[in-house]
Parts: sequence; structure tokens; C-alpha cells
Amino acid sequence: MAHYEAPIREPLIVGDKSYHDISNDIAAPIEGKANKWWWGVFILSLIAFLWGLGSIVYTIGTGIGVWGLNNKINWAWDITNFVWWVGIGHAGTLISAVLLLFRQKWRMGINRSAEAMTIFAVVQAGLFPLIHMGRIWNGYWVMPIPNQFGSLWTNFNSPLLWDVFAISTYLSVSLVFWYTGLLPDFAMIRDRATKPFQKKIYSLVSFGWTGRAKDWQRFEEVSLVLAGLATPLVLSVHTIVSFDFATSVIPGWHSTVYPPYFVAGAVFSGFAMVQTLLIVMRKVSNLEAYITTVHIENMNKVILVTGGIVMVAYLSEFFVGWYSGSLYEDFVYLSVGAATGPYWWAFWALILCNGVFPQLLWFKKLRTNYTVSFIMSIIINIGMWFERFDIIVINLSRGHLPSTWTQFEPTFVDIGIFVGTIGFFFVLFLLYARTFPVVAQAEVKSILKSSGDNYKRARDNK
Repeated sequence: MAHYEAPIREPLIVGDKSYHDISNDIAAPIEGKANKWWWGVFILSLIAFLWGLGSIVYTIGTGIGVWGLNNKINWAWDITNFVWWVGIGHAGTLISAVLLLFRQKWRMGINRSAEAMTIFAVVQAGLFPLIHMGRIWNGYWVMPIPNQFGSLWTNFNSPLLWDVFAISTYLSVSLVFWYTGLLPDFAMIRDRATKPFQKKIYSLVSFGWTGRAKDWQRFEEVSLVLAGLATPLVLSVHTIVSFDFATSVIPGWHSTVYPPYFVAGAVFSGFAMVQTLLIVMRKVSNLEAYITTVHIENMNKVILVTGGIVMVAYLSEFFVGWYSGSLYEDFVYLSVGAATGPYWWAFWALILCNGVFPQLLWFKKLRTNYTVSFIMSIIINIGMWFERFDIIVINLSRGHLPSTWTQFEPTFVDIGIFVGTIGFFFVLFLLYARTFPVVAQAEVKSILKSSGDNYKRARDNK
């Protein structure tokens, strides 16, 4: 097969890299000592995680009353965080599965990190429904298993049970997809290992990978099958999460736009989190040669497209709220949910972070800038958190009866649990970066001759 790529395309691997250099660079964070960047980020994350762990223990020990919930707003903060984390988990499978099916080369440098991010984000999301139960030791009741109460069975009509199925399916397929992709990388580290214990562990986890043609043939087939399975999951999981709201009759929730709007929002926030992580990982794991401006720019383009879809969904919600002629819809969208209501600050945070600031990415100079991309990725995820907060809290705060109207204010425990999950997420990711290859070395090697800086230069100079 002739390796050909148009000269105008920027290289995906910069620097004069050979196959051996790629192996060395990707194995370095695992074999060597962590640099000061890694320790700095890890200590900060660990502090946040321990604060969150304390808040969770306090909640379970004392009761859900330590949260800012009240009679009307009995979901609020925890479910906002749940939907936010599930959304972040979307980009990993999308980058890996959908871009694999479309044969996009630029996914090679970032897919492994994105897949790991999916798994760690879904773990964080899964914590919130469990903590919210109050009696966490009864968590197994949501599973469709016979229990000690004889005829009591899971309520299959409950949208919360749909979440259990959606997320467990999503997590299992993502895990298998991620682990399958890691086999050649584990084998590389096994072959390089000098310590007997390390060699033994990586031999076990690489499942006897030898790199024969038959191994690669099966690897390619399994990857395609899993990508085909995972692609509909990208659409289904957040669609099911949106049904938690769309199937209810609460004004502002009873909306058919929710499923596509939630999916676009999830991809939007997921890509933003991949940006945050990859820009950090470039420094922490010295991977500047493999995570380049091309990757950052392409992800910013996806962010622009999905951000546009989300803005159209916002506009359609307000339009339908007005056009339907329903007093309740009109009141929720145009009085409480709008610029002057009691939650005006949350509304404007949403509009600015998700609608206004991302428009800067239309300028090539800004979307190829690492600092701008990093700040923008954080702004977008703040905006997407406020989107979920607005949907849940604003709509619940004003019921049909004025006597039920109320305000929500989070307590330090609410905030502590949320900060703790962010800390936990980064702790998991940083530990992962020290034990697993962050970049898929076999896949990066496969594009070296077509997209490597030195090969492209040599070809262009002929």
C-alpha cells in the first residue's frame, strides 16, 4: 500500500521520530520517574478527592438532609453532577468508535486517553445515584435480581432503571473496547520490562500477544465489531438520560427536543474535557510530539459544530415555550428561566459559556492556541454544568401551585462531593498515566510514514 498524504496536511507526529523513538517516548512515563508537573497535579487532585470522600462519609452517616434539598427540589445538585459526568464520558467512545469507522488518522494520538476518560467519568457518574439513595447498602435493589422480599421486583417503568441499564451497558462495552486496544501496548511494555515482577504482570494483562499477523487480524476485526456496537451506544445512553426528564409532565421538561439536544450537549462537553486532559497530559507525560495542534484544532472544530446544535436547541426550547400558548411553559421559560428570574446568574453563565465564548474558535489563530483551547475547554464544561443545573433546579423551583415555590442553595457537603469527584477523576487518570500507555503506540506507528514530520518533509523535497 502506498503511503501518500497531501503535502498541505500538517503532520500528526512532529520531530524526527523513528519507530524506536515512539516506543521509548510512550514507555517513558511508565518506566521512568514522574516529573514535577505530575506530582503537582496529583497532590491537588488527591486533596480534592479526600475532601469529597469526607463529604460522602458524612452524608451516608448523617442522612441526605445535609444536602441543600427541600420538599420541591429533591433532585438538584447530585443529579446535575450525574448527567454532567455521563456527558463527559461520551467523547471517548465517539473519538474511538465513530472516528475509527470513518478511518480518521488524527484519532490515533488521542483515542487511548479518551477511552480511559470515558471509563473514569462513568465511574464518577455512577456514584451519585448510589449516594442519593441515602441507604447505600440497599443499592442492589435497582438491579433486576430476585431479592429476599419474594415478589418485590424492579420497576421497569422507572426511567431511573433505564439509566442503570444504559450506563452498565455503556461501561462494559467501553471497558472491553479500551482493554482490547491496550493489548499491543501491554506487550510492548512486557518486552521492555527489566524487573521480573513488572514483566510477569504485563505478561498476564497482554494475554499472550505475540504480534503475529493472526493476532493483528483478530485485533482489527474485534475493534471494528466493538466500534459498530459502541456507535449506537453514543446516541442511546444520553437519549435515555434525557428521557428521565422528557417523559415527565413538569413544565419545561416535557419536551421532544431533549434526546438530540442531550446527545449534542454530551459530545460538546465530552470533547471539552478531552481537550482539558490532553493539554495537561502533553506536559505531564512529555507527549508534545504526539498531541499536536492538529489534534487540538480538529477537536475544537467538533466543539464548534456540537455547540451550534446546542444553541439551536436552546432557541427552539424558548420558541416552543412561547409558541405553545401554555401559561405554564411560558412562565417557566420566559419568567423564571430567563434573564431576570431568581436564577438569572445561572442562566447567563449558561448562555455565555456555551453560546458566546465558543464562537471565538471560528478564528484559526485562537483554535490552534493551546492556552486558549485549555481555558475554553474549562469554560465550556462550566457552561454545560450550568445547563444541567438550569434544567433541573429552575424547572423544579416553580411548580403548578405557588405555595410549593422554593429556592435551592447547595451546602458545603454538596460542593464537597462534587469537587471530590473531580479530584477522584484526576487521581484515577494520573495513576493510569503512570501504569498504562497514554498513547496507542501501535496505531501511532501505523501513521508514522504517512503523517510523520520527517517522512513528510523527505517526500515533499523529492
